Amino acid sequence: MDTKALFSLEGKTALVTGGSRGIGLMIAKGFIAQGAKVYISSRKADVCDAVAAELGDMCHSLPADISTVDGCRGLAEAMAAKEPKLDILVNNAGAAWGQDFEAFPEKGWDKVMDLNVKSLFFLTQAIHPTLRAAATAERPAKVINIASIDGLRLNPWETYSYQASKAAVINLTRRLSARLINDQINVTAIAPGAFASDMNRAARDFGDAIAPGIPSGRIGRDEDMAAAAIYLAARSGDYVVGETVAVDGGVVNASLPAAWEPA
Repeated sequence: MDTKALFSLEGKTALVTGGSRGIGLMIAKGFIAQGAKVYISSRKADVCDAVAAELGDMCHSLPADISTVDGCRGLAEAMAAKEPKLDILVNNAGAAWGQDFEAFPEKGWDKVMDLNVKSLFFLTQAIHPTLRAAATAERPAKVINIASIDGLRLNPWETYSYQASKAAVINLTRRLSARLINDQINVTAIAPGAFASDMNRAARDFGDAIAPGIPSGRIGRDEDMAAAAIYLAARSGDYVVGETVAVDGGVVNASLPAAWEPA
């Protein structure tokens, strides 16, 4: 058994949305280190271009605003013009909104649900032919959706649309997997916990304070996220279908409730 080959991405091509920062950048770096050619996409063209240049010859910038269906279709067309086949799509681009229940606005609902759920579906739909062109029974193409542990359990913040959107991503992952497996495309998801990023500023700015509440005793590192994505994207994940992997140091599955003691 060649275990090194199990985790290799040599010869593979990937597209990572929201790939210029945060979770997307962690994944892009990991894919490149394993030999993949990676296209990163983000709304800010100058940032996307600069990050791609920094990551080297195996990274290419493909800026796009995928907050609309037209934007999703435009990115899919740009990707198909660059590559006739796409082995891996990482749906990472997302948004969050936090506000008190009484004041939570419609724009905070629509912005988050549109980008986190609607755009994820319509980009996957639009880029489906390019994924299908790469897929075989022996080596399926991959779609990896970035959910959140907030879709698996409650958090104390009033991020109503974000939590609803990530629960939707997890269920949508299962439904998409049931359809796309027929085309030799495996759909899975990752549910990150506390990783330092602009979206998770609590982990970024107060990691030491958050760490004691995580069973593993620390926040996530770049390598933790890259490793999970590599596992799902490479041969190692070819028999994983519809699953959501919590990468959270045990918050969802290993946190015990406070013990009850009689007064």
